[in-house]
Amino acid sequence: MKNIKRKEVVIIFLFYLFFSFLYRIVLWFNIGSYAKEGFWGWINLRDYWYMAGMQYAFYFLSSICIWFLVVKLLKNKTSSLQMIFIFLLVPITVYFVREWRYDFLDSIGIFHLTGTGSVWDWYIPTLFMWVQFGVFFAYKYFIDNQKKIKLEGELKQIALKSELSALKAQLNPHFLYNVFNTISASVPAENEKTRSLIAELSDLFRYQLKASQVEKVALKEELEFVKKYLQLEKERFEDRLKISFDVDDAILQEKVPPMLLQPLVENSIKHGIASLIEGGEISIKIQKKEDKLIFEIADTGIGVKDKNAVFEKGIGLTNTKLRLEKMYNSVLTLEDNLPKGLKISFEI
Repeated sequence: MKNIKRKEVVIIFLFYLFFSFLYRIVLWFNIGSYAKEGFWGWINLRDYWYMAGMQYAFYFLSSICIWFLVVKLLKNKTSSLQMIFIFLLVPITVYFVREWRYDFLDSIGIFHLTGTGSVWDWYIPTLFMWVQFGVFFAYKYFIDNQKKIKLEGELKQIALKSELSALKAQLNPHFLYNVFNTISASVPAENEKTRSLIAELSDLFRYQLKASQVEKVALKEELEFVKKYLQLEKERFEDRLKISFDVDDAILQEKVPPMLLQPLVENSIKHGIASLIEGGEISIKIQKKEDKLIFEIADTGIGVKDKNAVFEKGIGLTNTKLRLEKMYNSVLTLEDNLPKGLKISFEI
């Protein structure tokens, strides 16, 4: 609900238009014009405008302004605080609109409610706008609740898939290690580089198995895993892939979810740098501000025009996004990296 949609503005406008005509009819009948003008006498656009249309038009515009001031500018505050501001702003706004309208109508000699009757031009619009914003917050709660239900359903599916994957991985993990050792032993001694690559690949599988069994690991372990993965990728890209880390040693023992960075780094290589002849650079920056760890993975690849479509191409980014939302209520942010490329950031 950060942005109000065009169709919602149209619905609110029609809402005000309908009740302005209803107010015009009630007021016209109440002052006795029915006896003089007959049933269809209320259809007089000039009288409608000055008696009802004008004030409801201003109340409509005022509601948009209140929405912007409270819901838009205080979007990071709680709904309770927003409702308190609206509860106070609505009667104040209605009062000043009424007083300005009365002064204007007096200046051109047009009738308006007077004496104790004028309180209705303050009470009814105030109640009217309170109801309007009450409906708005009810609608907001409904939309947020639907998103929450959808997210919980997606997380359940991901959790089920993760559990199945973990069970498969645990069937006989030592089989993989034995296979790697057998392959490594069959490699001639002079191909020490190949032996080293096989050993690093074995370490990757070992860490991946650990990730399926624990909820959190030390940041140092996660970074070592990412470095091994990038080292294997560097063997493929050679000088086309440059890597840099900016991480304070003081935060290396902080606990983070395992396999958190690798999907993001893989995305930068696969969709950002791989297609460039000259290659590019991947930089990983992690810092701590107050009690939050701030992560930033940037590349100098081709970049992404449609940031939302990225989450539809594969499960890596989508799963990471959902894990952050579930575990930390954190947002995975994608933005352009200057002068080129993509920057992915989040905090936990």
